[in-house]
Parts: sequence; structure tokens; C-alpha cells
Amino acid sequence: MSEVPLDVLSEDSDTGPAPVVAVVGRPNVGKSTLVNRIIGRRQAVVEDVPGVTRDRVPYDAQWNGRRFTVVDTGGWEPDARDRAAAIAAQAEIAVQTADVVVFVVDVSVGATDVDEAAVKMLRRSHKPVILVANKADNNSLELEAVSLWSLGLGEPHPISALHGRGSGDLLDDILNALPEPPPIVEDGPRGPRRVALVGRPNVGKSSLLNRVSKEERAVVDSVAGTTVDPVDSLVEMDGETWQFVDTAGLRKRVNQASGTEYYASLRTAGAVEAAEVAVVLLDSAETISEQDQRVLTQVVEAGKALVIAFNKWDLVDADRRIYLDKEIERELKRIPWAIRVNISAKTGRAVDKLAPALRRALASWEQRVPTGALNQWLTALTQATPHPVRGGRAPRILFATQAGVAPPRFVLFTTGPLDAGYQRFVERKLREEFGFEGSPIEVSVKPRKKTGPGGRGKAHG
Repeated sequence: MSEVPLDVLSEDSDTGPAPVVAVVGRPNVGKSTLVNRIIGRRQAVVEDVPGVTRDRVPYDAQWNGRRFTVVDTGGWEPDARDRAAAIAAQAEIAVQTADVVVFVVDVSVGATDVDEAAVKMLRRSHKPVILVANKADNNSLELEAVSLWSLGLGEPHPISALHGRGSGDLLDDILNALPEPPPIVEDGPRGPRRVALVGRPNVGKSSLLNRVSKEERAVVDSVAGTTVDPVDSLVEMDGETWQFVDTAGLRKRVNQASGTEYYASLRTAGAVEAAEVAVVLLDSAETISEQDQRVLTQVVEAGKALVIAFNKWDLVDADRRIYLDKEIERELKRIPWAIRVNISAKTGRAVDKLAPALRRALASWEQRVPTGALNQWLTALTQATPHPVRGGRAPRILFATQAGVAPPRFVLFTTGPLDAGYQRFVERKLREEFGFEGSPIEVSVKPRKKTGPGGRGKAHG
């Protein structure tokens, strides 16, 4: 994979991709050891021989409540040949695509000709550079860092990546140099998960609410449209408290409704927006209608986790089940990822399956794929199935990152626009690899910006 457009990676947004730190330097100065120190675990391969790291390898990292991506690189050399040249090229790409570059020098050796050549390459990138004097394992070696002022990169940061000496101060300086990243939301006590009960009129929403709450919380009548205002109820289900909102049935599009129905539609839309997961009730004894499709579309477009409950299953005979299977295959083919349960609110059949289905959908809705695992999978996928050639060229996916959760959002950085079919292919394979059952996912494409008559990609800071 190749360049990542910096103007997207450094978006200052609560839900944008995390900023990127590239760790570069000549071979065997301790880059991978420093990466392990930054991410807080031994994941980057470290050996006391040069050339162990060959590719750009991204890892998720966090420090003082802020998250970022740190990219380990192979050793950079100015006149490298063959495999060493490819390794050096990968390191240069990492520099081009980073928000901040950490340039590592071995303080026990001092500045070499290769280090000075690397400084020229770094200056051409116009990226912020933090100079690290690594292997300063004691006070006398720390004093040797003063000589690295000669590189012209400002104050050297003496550290020992192996022992952790000075790493905290270095991380503070890295954070100060980075654009503001999305905040880390720490796990803490949370209120009941919010569930919207939605569906067309008289599909059994209020009956289901009364069933799971084991009392008459909502008025049930055979006349469609009994519920107008959303009704909030705290419900104990499968050992957990849930906040259910029973909503008015949606008959018409909001812009076609009038009077009481218009305001009921607005309140229902607001209930879906405020929910984390929606249970869309369908009447399994009737055909899937345009109204049902509209409700499903509303939930998906709102980006909510989704469980489809086929209610009134007690009224379904063998013949109807055959037809229903065909309907589902035809009418719900755009959301094959939705979790389905067959229930009867009236008799209580399989209602106990609702809570596990809700938990699965919410777990997918909040799932985050590590950057390293995502890109390793994507590399294998695009090598096995490249994008089709169009006009003599095929766009390439350079890098991917997960920009957020609830719902999961992914950004593909590419050399050009992708065919819609190939983008859907990537989304389908993403689901096959990482799941996301019961949750919509968003996959967007950010083509590399091109400047100048030659059309070469350029990263913008």
C-alpha cells in the first residue's frame, strides 16, 4: 500500500480518523523498540540486527486520553538498492502521509552521513519533525545528545526506548505537535440501553412492550394508530434494564402527513434518532409492505443498530413460511446483516430471544477494528482481488482507517475513485471478516488529491 492523504487523516473531528505519527530513521537505531514503548506492548518485531522491519506497519496508540496511529518503518538509507530501496521508499511514504515525524538517531553513535541525508529528505516533506536521541541509557549518554543540535532539527529528545527513560516527556511533545484527535471515551457506568420500537400501525408494538414489561404499559387496541406519543418504559429483560420507547406507527412519509399524524411522525423520527438500537416489528402474517420498507430505511439512514422482529408468528402456517422466506430474500436483500427473530407478542413465543439479539447488534454497532488488523486484511484482499482496470488504469486502495463507531465508519484512502461495485465488494468482505451483525456500516472513499500538470499526489497538512 502507498500514500495516505494527510488532509483527511488529520481531520479535527470528534469522529474523524486519528492523527498519524511516523517513526523513521536509519537501520537499527531502535525504531521498533520505540514503537513498542509508545503503544505499551511488545508488538513490533525487535531484533538486534538491521532490516527486520520492512513495511510500514500501523498500530493504535493512546497517551493522556488521546488516541493516534503510530507507524513503524524500515530503515531509511539514501542510496539503497533492491529490497533495501523498497524499504526506504516505504519509509518515505510514511513521512509523506504522517501528521508528525519522529526521527530517531542513535546517540551512542552520533549523527552519521546517513542521518544527515535523512534530514534533507525530511525537510523536503515540510512535516513537523521531533528529533529523538535514542539509547541514552545513562546520564553521560544523555549529555551526548547535545551534539545532535548540528542536524538543524531543533532540540534533541534524549530517551531510552528500551528502558523507558524520557519516553513520557517525548509522548507529551508528540501530542503537542499533533492536530487535536478524537477524544477517548472511557468505559464507565452507563444508563440503560435505549431501544426504539418502530413499525407500521397495528403491527403489535404496544403488545410487545406490555409482554416484555410484564404489565400493561401501553394501550393496546385493534384499531390502528392507538399510540401517538412515544412512551418511555424501563424494562427488565434477561437480567438487564432497557429503556424502551414505543412509537406511533408510521403510515405516510412525514412530508405527506398532516395534523396529529404529522407530529406523531416527527416524534417517532426523534425517538429513532435518540435510540441506540431499533426493533422494527413486521407482521409475519402479511406481506412486507412499502410502509415496512420506509421504516427500515429510516432506521438504517439514522445509523442505528437493527433487530427485525417478525411478530404474530403464531398465525404463520407452513405455506406462509415458504412465501415469507422468498419475500425476505427479495425485499430485505439490501440489509442481509440485520438480525432477525420470530416472535409472538401475544403468546410470548421466543420473546426471550430479543435481549440477546439486541446485545449482539449493539456489540457490532460499537465494534472497533484495530488499524493494523484492518490494513493487513485489506492488503491481502486487494492483492487477491484488485480493482478492475478502467481506461488502462486501476485505482488502488492505499490505506484504511476506522473513523468512528456507533455506527462503524471506515475511510478508504485511494489513488482515485472506486467503482461502486468494488466499494460494495469491500464492504461485503469487511463484514465477512469482522462481523458487524445487526449494525449498518459506512464505507467512504477519499481519493488522493492531485496537483500540478503531472498529476502527482500531494499530501496537504
